[in-house]
Amino acid sequence: MAVLDGTLGALGDVQGKRVLVRSDLNVPLDGTTITDDGRIRASVPTIQALAGAGARVVVTAHLGRPKGAPDPAYSLGPVAARLGELLGAPVAFATDTVGESAQGVVAGLADGDVAVLENVRFNAGETSKDETERGAFADQLAALADAFVSDGFGVVHRKQASVYDVAQRLPHAMGTLVGTEIDVLRRLTENPERPYVVVLGGSKVSDKLGVIDNLLGKADKLLIGGGMVFTFLKAQGHEVGRSLLEDDQLDVCREYLRRAEESGVEILLPSDIVVDSEFPTGATDPDPIVVPASNIPASTLGLDIGPDSAATFAAALADARTVFWNGPMGVFEVPAFAGGTRAVAEALTKVDGLTVVGGGDSAAAVRTLGFDEAAFGHISTGGGASLEYLEGKELPGVKVLED
Repeated sequence: MAVLDGTLGALGDVQGKRVLVRSDLNVPLDGTTITDDGRIRASVPTIQALAGAGARVVVTAHLGRPKGAPDPAYSLGPVAARLGELLGAPVAFATDTVGESAQGVVAGLADGDVAVLENVRFNAGETSKDETERGAFADQLAALADAFVSDGFGVVHRKQASVYDVAQRLPHAMGTLVGTEIDVLRRLTENPERPYVVVLGGSKVSDKLGVIDNLLGKADKLLIGGGMVFTFLKAQGHEVGRSLLEDDQLDVCREYLRRAEESGVEILLPSDIVVDSEFPTGATDPDPIVVPASNIPASTLGLDIGPDSAATFAAALADARTVFWNGPMGVFEVPAFAGGTRAVAEALTKVDGLTVVGGGDSAAAVRTLGFDEAAFGHISTGGGASLEYLEGKELPGVKVLED
C-alpha cells in the first residue's frame, strides 16, 4: 500500500478508488494553444501522488466563463493533452461533465490512470445560486467517485458545486497545492517576520479595498502602483489627466491615507509616472514620456510608474523580511510600460525572507517578463482567493474541508 503524505493522507489507502480532484486548470488560450501553463504545472504534484498510490484519478476543472452550456472555445481538451505531457502518461478526456462520456471514461480507468472531465462550467448547476440545482449537479459528480480532493486554490473562495457541495457528499481531503497556499497565507497574516511590505497594483482601488483595510493594521509599508494609484493621487489633490480613475473611491483613499499616517504605516505612492496619449494596442506605436506624478498632462494617461518610483519601491523592499505582491505596476505586456513591474519583481528576487506573488496578473507578469519562478518564495495560483483570505474573509471551499 502506497502511503500518501500531508493532507492527502486523510484519505487513507486509495488503491483502486475513484478520486475526484477539483483542480484549477483555468489557463489562457490563443485558440487551442495554451499561452501560460503555470496552473497546469501546479496541479501535477497532487494528481501524480494520487495516481502513484494507485487511485483512479478523475480531474474536474473549469476554463473561462461559459454560460452554463457547452462552448467549444472553452473546452478543456487542450489542457488534458498538456496535462498528459507533464505527467508523462496518457490522460483520458471525457467530452461532457457527468454524462455518458464521463461515465464511460471513469468506468474504463485502471489503477493509476488519470482522466479529465470536460469544463465543469458547461453545466449550469456548477455556479448556480440555487442550492437545490447546485446540489443536484454535485450529486452527479459525487456518483463518479469514492473520494474527493480539493486542489483548485483559485476557486476555493467560490461556493460552487465542484468546490463546496461535492465535499459534503464524499470523504475528502485538501490537496497539496491548496495546503501549501493556505500555509503561506497564514504566514502573511499570523506574526509575519518584519519589516512586512505589501505591494499592490492592478487597475482598480475597489478590487483591493478589503485588503488595504485589513493590512493597514498588519503591514509596515504599502507600496501602491498600477491603475489604482491614480485614485490615490487624485485624493491628494493632483490632476491625473485621462488616467484610470474611480471618483467614488476618493473619500475612501483619503481615509486610508489618514489612517496610515495615524497608525505609523508608510504608504508609498509614485513620484513619477510613464504616460502616453493613448492606451497601447496592436495598432498604436507607444511614445511614452515620464512626468511628475503631481502633474500629469490633461491629454495623457498613466501607464506605468516611472523610473524614480521604481527605484524607490525597490529600495523600500531591500530590507523586507516578508513581502506580498498583488497587481502589476503598469501595462507590463507592452515593453515600454513594463519597467515598474520588472523593477518590483527583480527586487523581490533579492529579498532575504518570504516573498509571495499573489497570483493573477502578478504571476503572469513574472512569467511574461522571463523571471525564474524558483527565485520567488511562492507564486500563488489564485489571485482572488489570496485577496479574500488577506481581507479576513472565510473561504467556503476551505471551510467545508475542516471537519
